[in-house]
Formats: sequence, structure tokens, C-alpha cells
Amino acid sequence: MSDNPFGNSITAEDIVDTLSFFDDWEERYKYIIDLGKELPPMSEAKRTDERKIRGCQSQVWIDTQVENGRLQMDVDSDAFIVKGLLGVVLAAYNNKAPADVLAFDIDSYFNELDLLNHLSPTRGNGLRAMVARIREIAAAAEAA
Repeated sequence: MSDNPFGNSITAEDIVDTLSFFDDWEERYKYIIDLGKELPPMSEAKRTDERKIRGCQSQVWIDTQVENGRLQMDVDSDAFIVKGLLGVVLAAYNNKAPADVLAFDIDSYFNELDLLNHLSPTRGNGLRAMVARIREIAAAAEAA
């Protein structure tokens, strides 16, 4: 999973900075979709029901390992925009210690991006479901 640029060479700050350059949301959506293209491919074997996120309009899978005290995530979706949204989330959470994931103010991050105001209600709910699942994984890893 170390070939994943999110949380490594692509950070939450990078995404905030880059999105601020775009004047309209059509350009921002294109950028978010392009972020999804940066995700390493997830093997078909990892696309299991246990890794599937409930509450998403599209199919979404998240696989997490703890390596050297940091969460390493492998994600995928069948929708381009959702893959991009996963990239936005992973920029904040991937390659972080579980305590750092739990301490990160994801709502402020999304507000700074003005993201939830520009997603359909079902996409917004799916995004919240992804975040909730990653926070559950982080909490379990922190307790272990």
C-alpha cells in the first residue's frame, strides 16, 4: 500500500490549496475526479462485503492495515467522482496514526473545501459513511 500518494505526497493541505485556485465547481469536480485516478488499483480479491461501505450510493470498498503504527488504506469505488472523494478523504487520513485520524477535524476540512454544499444529499451521506467507517477502524486500532 506504500505506493498510495494520498497522505504522503498528496496531503489535505495540498487539496485545499489546489481547489482554491479553481473559480467554479465544474473545474473543481474535474480535479476531484482526477484525484481518483491517482488511487492505486484495488485487487478484486479485496472487494468483499466486509470491506464494503454501507450508506453509499455507489459501491465503495475500504481495506485498512496498520503498518508501523500508521493506517494504510486501500480503497476503490465503481464511480469516478466517488473515487475522487475517496482521494480527498485519504489525503487527510491515510498514513496517519489512529490517534491523528481521530483528532483530525474532518468537518472543518470539508467546510474549507465547501464540499458538502456541492454534493447531492446521497453523495454527502455516502461521504459521511466513508468517514465514519475509517474513524471506526482508527478507534479499533487505537484501542488494540
